[in-house]
Amino acid sequence: MPSFDIVSKTDLAEVDNALNNIRREIETRYDFKGSNCRIERAEEVITIHADDDLKLKQMHELLAAHLTRRKIDAGVLDYKTPETAAGQSVRQVVVVRQGIDKELAKKLVKEIKGSKIKVQVAIQGDELRVTGKKRDDLQETIAFCKGLKQELPLQYVNFRD
Repeated sequence: MPSFDIVSKTDLAEVDNALNNIRREIETRYDFKGSNCRIERAEEVITIHADDDLKLKQMHELLAAHLTRRKIDAGVLDYKTPETAAGQSVRQVVVVRQGIDKELAKKLVKEIKGSKIKVQVAIQGDELRVTGKKRDDLQETIAFCKGLKQELPLQYVNFRD
């Protein structure tokens, strides 16, 4: 039976490239001169260190812009609440989301089943497997899922006949 997978994966190498570009821009921008702003990544967690809230907002804009240039949707970022560090400085943790969480998976399954397209959807860990008798049904399912407004960018991979 024809099938495909719905996943949400982020290329961490491209995230690293974007972070390196941000570091270079911070070193050269006039409004960041003499500031103690930096950005670090460990596994799927990005830590932003900024002097104050204004600089933190500027770092958010830089992060979104550089990720978009690298063809990564900024929707993969999950911003946690900023914490105050020494003095006026601010630190914020940003998680790069990988995979589809259970709630979103259940919501997607419900939406696809509610669309009356003749396919079966199975949750397999952090991805969804969609199977159907006809390729046209699968393509219709992909178009339907692209039409849904999701906060998490989805990819459609492993299309098989």
